[in-house]
Amino acid sequence: MSENRKLRLLHMYPDVLDLYGDSGNVEVLRYRCKMRGIELEVNTHHLNKPDELDFSEQDIIYLGGGADYEQQILADDLMGCKESIKAAYDKGVFLLMICGGYQLLGQYYKDSNGEKIPGLGLFSYHTEASTNKRDRCIGNIVVQTELVGKPYRVIGFENHGGQTTDVGTPFGKVLCGNGNVRAGESEGYCEERVIATYLHGPLLSKNPVIADYVIAKALSRRGQDSTLAPINDELEKACRKELFSRLLTKKR
Repeated sequence: MSENRKLRLLHMYPDVLDLYGDSGNVEVLRYRCKMRGIELEVNTHHLNKPDELDFSEQDIIYLGGGADYEQQILADDLMGCKESIKAAYDKGVFLLMICGGYQLLGQYYKDSNGEKIPGLGLFSYHTEASTNKRDRCIGNIVVQTELVGKPYRVIGFENHGGQTTDVGTPFGKVLCGNGNVRAGESEGYCEERVIATYLHGPLLSKNPVIADYVIAKALSRRGQDSTLAPINDELEKACRKELFSRLLTKKR
């Protein structure tokens, strides 16, 4: 295996988009890289604080989850990053977005007050929330994805009022929970180097195969050896098995 492998991750708005400990996804990536001798350099982009970063020189761009208020206050700043994010996407930088981050890269998000927050328009989907603030999709969710080349069940926690439609390529099929819309059949959005999902948890701590998928794709984009040595995930596997036994025996 090659030595001196290094990746760069851009964590956008870490002090604003961090519902349910979503920043833990960055820590999971850092840990799993460290266990393979891969250096992960984590850079940050903060609200209204200009930086000199070239987004296209990053290997992973990460946006966590945020409520309506957080999305409103960062909307203008994020729009100012539109061309940088699009250029990075065009150059194969991996995009990982959770909940609010997922919504903001679509066409728009209309919140529960009817206010329309423009998205970056990178993808075709859009999101609208019910004016009834109690009308939310909340609870544990299990999704089966084939993004990793074979069926893999992804588990997380969803809490969103937004209903996302016009999704061309979903992250996966809903086995338990709601997904993009209430009682929906599909969840999230994905491409080879894009994962957008409502799953909190954090997502990657409960789904190590997805974490390794992101790392491997980032390494291959950099032209580095994408072979990943196994990590002892027996605890994660045992936890997943128990949760699946509880959740998948229930009717949706």
